[in-house]
Amino acid sequence: MNKLKLPTWLTPGGEPVSCLDKIKVLNENLEEIREMAQDALEDAVLMGCDETQFRKVLRELGEGLTNPYKNKKGKA
Repeated sequence: MNKLKLPTWLTPGGEPVSCLDKIKVLNENLEEIREMAQDALEDAVLMGCDETQFRKVLRELGEGLTNPYKNKKGKA
């Protein structure tokens, strides 16, 4: 299995996130999402689903996420 390349997490202003605890949580969340997505892809393929369609659905899932803090003062 491919090792996930972890990003340098950035603030909305483009500066790197400096809090190590925040970086740890973000990286752990990303690893968990990757593992779940990999398992789901494998299940889909084993059940005879089209891999290309599954990947498209995953991309759409990511694009469809909403930021509940977008219009809050001082938040992303």
